Amino acid sequence: MKPITLDGRGLNRAQLAEIAHGAPVRLDPAQMPAVQRAADFLADQVKKQEPIYGVSTGFGSNADKLLGAHRLRTGLPGASASSDSVLEELQHNLIITHAVCVGEPFTPDVVRAMMAIRINTLMRGHSGIRPVVLEAMAALLNAGVVPVVPRKGSVGASGDLAPLSHLAIVLLGGGEAFYDGERLPGADALARAGLAPVKLSHKEGLALNNGTAQMLATAVLAIEKLEELLDTADLAAAMTLDAFAGRLRAFDPHVHALRPHPGQVHVAANLRRLLDGSSLSDIAYHLVPRFRQWQPESWATADQQALGFDIGWDWVPFNQRHGREKFYQRFRPFRGGKKHQPQDSYSLRCIPQVHGAVRDALEQAKRVVDVELNAVTDNPLLFPDLMDRSPNAAEAMDGRERLQKAIEIEDQVVSAGHFHGMPLALAMSYLKAAIPVLASISERRLNKLVDPATNDGLPPFLIGNEDGTESGFMIVQYTAAALVNDLCSRAHPASVYSIPTSANAEDHVSMGANEGRHVLEMTTDLAQVLGLELYTAAQALDYRRDMINAARQLAREADAEALAAKVLGAPLPGHPDRPGFLAEVEALRGELAAAGEFQPGRAVQAAWAALREAIPFMGRDRAMDGDVATAVRLVEEGRLLSAARAAQG
Repeated sequence: MKPITLDGRGLNRAQLAEIAHGAPVRLDPAQMPAVQRAADFLADQVKKQEPIYGVSTGFGSNADKLLGAHRLRTGLPGASASSDSVLEELQHNLIITHAVCVGEPFTPDVVRAMMAIRINTLMRGHSGIRPVVLEAMAALLNAGVVPVVPRKGSVGASGDLAPLSHLAIVLLGGGEAFYDGERLPGADALARAGLAPVKLSHKEGLALNNGTAQMLATAVLAIEKLEELLDTADLAAAMTLDAFAGRLRAFDPHVHALRPHPGQVHVAANLRRLLDGSSLSDIAYHLVPRFRQWQPESWATADQQALGFDIGWDWVPFNQRHGREKFYQRFRPFRGGKKHQPQDSYSLRCIPQVHGAVRDALEQAKRVVDVELNAVTDNPLLFPDLMDRSPNAAEAMDGRERLQKAIEIEDQVVSAGHFHGMPLALAMSYLKAAIPVLASISERRLNKLVDPATNDGLPPFLIGNEDGTESGFMIVQYTAAALVNDLCSRAHPASVYSIPTSANAEDHVSMGANEGRHVLEMTTDLAQVLGLELYTAAQALDYRRDMINAARQLAREADAEALAAKVLGAPLPGHPDRPGFLAEVEALRGELAAAGEFQPGRAVQAAWAALREAIPFMGRDRAMDGDVATAVRLVEEGRLLSAARAAQG
């Protein structure tokens, strides 16, 4: 893989994803002088004995403790000698005491993304870290050494202190790391990779662990997954629409021009593309038969008997059409699977409004993340060249005042709050609320498909069940419901619940690390719900297409009497309405016979075919656990989406 150059300014989400998935990094040589300049500036200020937070003072609530030149504890009984200076010991102790996360380790992609983010922000030259430490971090990343970073322990201000300390401790030869798939002590992992531990200098511990890298890494990787899952959700919705023989006018461009939310407009257009070429959607109501259970006498030929289902319509008698004559001039008086109504339910008709709103939430998160990727997020911030960069106030100050202003250490070493993760936390809170919405509407569509009261003439639970022994897809909906409930229960925003830390010196925190971790984990459940909808929609699509095409074939091969046998409520032979009824059946037969073969949209057909390569149609109950696992895997691997995209060209 081609190396990604890190310079502190040009990192984007796609590049970070590449690094997360294995691409090496390269430090931009042109940026190294700025990094060295900040480190030299800091060393010079230390020589001048300037009081600098986190360099010559303690951290957090210990910020009022100035470090001396000698250790007071050397006089204590049993005190061990140290070759490190007090300032070096401060940085070393910061890392080893802050690496206290708990839980399962993050996956390597998250940890690699964290490392790259931290290197990139330190490359800006405002943190005081030496180039040699950045080179050591890059070497660690490129060698495939993955520090063990347990998932829980950051409150999102001051940055992700604890998880970033787990990253940094391996640089020092401590902690644990994965190398070649094996979990090792950090020192052993370094040795096997041919790397040496580093010793930290002024502020370098603080530079390494004081930032938003965990929450940002999980946010970027969650966004990467959600971009594909949003397209998958549109595909699942399109397949379900074809399975319902749904109405497409709700997705017309002139409709959405009247309420032009960007995500909504995008989804409507995407649905039109996915359903292009469909002869199922917008089909005339009267052409759609409803499912009837197969009976030995259902069909006349062996080929027809092999269908495994029967079809039928109800006829509307002449004496029930009073006041509706004009309607029945346009629509034939046969009631099959589709009700004569001009609109589908909300979970179908409002797909652009719901999916689109989730897309808009994702776009907001992307905007925040794109800013954060090249932001400096540690503290304090160094401005070694501030004298050369501060002409704006020149008109208000004479030369002496301007010089005095520029050389004050507090102007060049500024304690601020860029480590606070609230921008990311709120963006992730928005996504946490959006993900269950997308999963919920998917589950509602799945539920409509299996429920005979709402599935527009499809078989109950999408199975023939002639003998009453089969459950079909009944319990698939249960699993989807359980997943949606779990997502909803995890959607509570962590960002609204700050718990003060560091003896109230850090009295408001973002909890952004929890938000990012939650969102990344929730994408897995969302993928599972969408996989269940696609699995179910494919079964429904088979039934819908085959039922309509069976009616078409019967119309082509038989006369009106044969088709009339599929119609309930027909007048008996000899009844005065019988000739009129047969004339209407003949008109229905002619319309069906003249139609081409009924098919879903081209992209939907391609996705259906890709799914059917892995999961056959379920004509009878069978063990479904393997099918479900396969459907989810097809979504996670993007195979169905790739097939649909290829069909669209």
